Amino acid sequence: MSLPKIAFASLFFVTGLLAQINPVQELIDAARTDSPKLKELLGAKDSYGYRIPELAGRDGVAVWGQEFVFAVESAKPASVSIDKEPAIPMKQVPGTNYWYLWKMLRLGTTHQHQYVVDGKPFAAPYQVAGYNPDSYPLPGVPRGTLSEKKTLKSTIYPGMSTNYWVYTNPGIDPTRGAPLMVWQDGETIVGHQDLMRLRLQIVSDNLVAKKLIPPMVHVLIQPGTGGTEGQTMRSILYDTVSDRYGKYLLEEIMADVQKTYKVRADAYSRAVAGASSGAICAFNVAWYFPEQFSRVLSHIGSYTALQWHPERNLDGGYIVPVKVRREAQKNLRVWLSDGADDQEAASGSWPLNNIQLANSLKLKGYDFHFRFGVSMHAIAQGAMDLPESLTWLWRDYDPDKTGQKYEMEESEKAKPLFRVSIANRDAQ
Repeated sequence: MSLPKIAFASLFFVTGLLAQINPVQELIDAARTDSPKLKELLGAKDSYGYRIPELAGRDGVAVWGQEFVFAVESAKPASVSIDKEPAIPMKQVPGTNYWYLWKMLRLGTTHQHQYVVDGKPFAAPYQVAGYNPDSYPLPGVPRGTLSEKKTLKSTIYPGMSTNYWVYTNPGIDPTRGAPLMVWQDGETIVGHQDLMRLRLQIVSDNLVAKKLIPPMVHVLIQPGTGGTEGQTMRSILYDTVSDRYGKYLLEEIMADVQKTYKVRADAYSRAVAGASSGAICAFNVAWYFPEQFSRVLSHIGSYTALQWHPERNLDGGYIVPVKVRREAQKNLRVWLSDGADDQEAASGSWPLNNIQLANSLKLKGYDFHFRFGVSMHAIAQGAMDLPESLTWLWRDYDPDKTGQKYEMEESEKAKPLFRVSIANRDAQ
């Protein structure tokens, strides 16, 4: 983005948002002016226990327009490296162990950061989005409603407890029923966490006001805990390649949701989304239940062997691209994104397996879009893309229809299969 465009975008944010101060903007205003309020603002937590920003490295940046505030908690002086540049010393908030840096950065890209204390990394590198305009409250756009937290006990996962919330955009149809979008890791889409990460509530309201997506019921599901299979259930729920989570979603979560909210029953009006393990979970739900969900949003998907259990005849997530190639095509529309710096682990390669899945969808003629950049295993790229990905996923939606045969876009048909090359070694 050229400098004049950046200046214009910054002016847009300033003029359009002055009348609507939120916690992120308030903190950034305080950091820019070195206000005494910083001590209070950096220490404050919302009702879910989250701060803006978090002070342990991950989610450690607050963003409003071009203004970024990096913050960390340390007993010793701290600095921060931004986009792999030399670390910049941070200021200390008087009377605290809080360190902060206010900085103007480019929009429309992700920025990597790493905190440094005593010349050593304080936490692993992470990334933050330079959000686009639709990720900020636009003037005159009505806001949706977030429900209270609901807690359910499961029988499909015996003894497990799960929290969920429902966010409804303005204008949902209470008579015919509303389109539905189910989000995994739903606790990251409430309170301060949503402002620090996806900004789903803001983005979806803006897109509804622009008539780019329909008003929806968004079900935000937190991974369950407890039960007979272990205290930590996230990977068991999300990474297991089977129809079990889909049954749990439909028979327990959605059965409870529909006691209060009227949602459309047709797969055409239903989407499922997630990041990392939540992404493979979303894909599996639609794969095993295409008559219930036809739209999938997958970011940094964990299509790896995190829940490979040959002793129980369970394949790992690496099998998903093969299943797409070998099994009959299903009527799905899929947005994928990942980056070349995503992780490599004993369970597999995140970048390579996402490329494999994209090629499988390509070979079978699916309606899909693959955004592959340089991002690491972080939500930043998905957050920056959210206005575009939601618009693409729900494009041409017609509430008078209950079905559509999805077809690959002509622009995608003209493109070749994805190919990989080694970037950090000489080819042999």
